[in-house]
This record gives sequence, structure tokens and C-alpha cells, in this order.
Amino acid sequence: MIERGVGEAHPRLPLPASGQEDDPLAFLAWLHDAIPLAGQLGIRDMHRQGDSLTWQLALTPNLNDKGTGFGGSLTAQTTLLGWCWVTLWLRRQGIERDVVVAESRQRFLAPVTGDYRLTCTPEDEQGRATLAASLQKGGKGRIALVQQLWCGDTLCLEARDDYAVLPEKPA
Repeated sequence: MIERGVGEAHPRLPLPASGQEDDPLAFLAWLHDAIPLAGQLGIRDMHRQGDSLTWQLALTPNLNDKGTGFGGSLTAQTTLLGWCWVTLWLRRQGIERDVVVAESRQRFLAPVTGDYRLTCTPEDEQGRATLAASLQKGGKGRIALVQQLWCGDTLCLEARDDYAVLPEKPA
């Protein structure tokens, strides 16, 4: 783990070869260093299939006083998964930019009572194309994503978040 102070950016992970995906294990290791809280969230696995990014998570590090999933942890996970979706999409395009969450809403539908999976997809099937066009035209963009938390076959949480891709910083 790299020691750094407040306001000090963490070193970026080198971009993958053009058109290639990041290695999931290497990306998660970097994420745990870059965002220390990520290492405490119980993320066991990450994989991408088409437009979907999925994490498998352990409940134990995210328990509340009732023995179910703590809403604060679950919300942090949905926000971070969306941030990862945008960051990994950009990296596949060979783009290195800062990504921030601009707006976030959650609906808690059922208690989380065991290990679970969290999925993230664009809210609109044109989301990627719209983001790419915005980045090409103005150097910044925005995309809406949906994250769903599933405990077995039960949908326990649904989040809808907007992420902004910031313009390139002048050299």
C-alpha cells in the first residue's frame, strides 16, 4: 500500500493494450491501494460480460447490528461498482480520465441475509455511444448506470447513479 496524504492522487494503473480489458485481479489489487475502503468491502470476484460488470461479495464484512447487510456499506459498494464500470470502459478505449459520481439514488427492497452479487449496467442501451460522442465532442461526458444487488434470486437493492467523466487536465 502506498502512503499518501490528503489531496495527493494515487498513481494510475498503466492502461491495458489497445482494445484489451484490464486483468480483473490486477485491477482489484490496484483499487484496494487507490481506495483503501475497497479492501474492506468483501469483494471476492469481479467479471465483465458484455455491458455488465459483476462483483461477488461476502456479507460478513458488511453486517449491521441486526445481522443483515448494512445499508451504508451496500450503498458504498453500488457507488464504487459504477465508478469501476466507467473507469474500466474508459481504459478499454485507451482513455485515462478522472471519473466522479454526480448523483446517486438507492431503493432498499429486501434485507441482505447472505453472500451476494452486485451487477452494474448502463441505464440506457445508448449510454456508451452517448458517452463516447460527448467525450469526442467536448472532452467530458456523463452516463447513467443501474446497479442491482442480488441475494440468491432476491433483488435486495437497486441503485441508479450518474457518473461524470471530467475533461483532460492541461499538461
